[in-house]
Amino acid sequence: MTTYADLMSLLLTFFILLYSFSSLDAEKFQSIAIALQSALLGNSSPELFDNPPQSDNPIDLPVPSPDASEIEGEIQEIYGQLKSFIEEQDLDAELSIRLDRRGVVIDIQESVLFDLGSAEIKSESKKILDKLYFIFEKIDKDIAIEGHTDNLPINTQVFPTNWELSALRAIHVLRYFVEFHGADPQKISAIGYGEYRPIVSNETSQGRSKNRRVNILLLVNNEESV
Repeated sequence: MTTYADLMSLLLTFFILLYSFSSLDAEKFQSIAIALQSALLGNSSPELFDNPPQSDNPIDLPVPSPDASEIEGEIQEIYGQLKSFIEEQDLDAELSIRLDRRGVVIDIQESVLFDLGSAEIKSESKKILDKLYFIFEKIDKDIAIEGHTDNLPINTQVFPTNWELSALRAIHVLRYFVEFHGADPQKISAIGYGEYRPIVSNETSQGRSKNRRVNILLLVNNEESV
């Protein structure tokens, strides 16, 4: 009976160890098996159980992702900060702000930053970008700059299509933030969408004017695709 009880105790210990170390690698499992074998043969080494061998490869536990309510709450908070700042700085006439599933978007119409058909930022408009970057630094989120045009074709030596025009406008804003304000290049990006993401119809001149814009997106939900 004593031998049977000892065997049952060892089996119980074995299964508890299997459960406790279910994520261990092969090297650890082998060490445990050797220890159990020694115990069954009457040469127990309890120190092996008290101090299991350390693995050279630590186990990476998954980092929990924020749920939808947390992301939405953060987007709303940043939206409130930006909206208040834009109102305080009297930028309402030049900028508009809206929510996006990825974060908060500031829309800047073409005429605020650029001359028609140009990608050079107007010197007087850089003050607007300066004010915006001041609040961007405080919020500290990744920034995506998106250039958009209307659907009227362009074909110049510099801009063969609207792709080049929209992309270069976004890039010039990016470079201004990086080169003049010292923005982290790893936290800022630029993309040109050309004419293919209008917010209103291009059937009228007013609609085309609204579609010619640069968006500055503060990314809160980086996992969302466009």
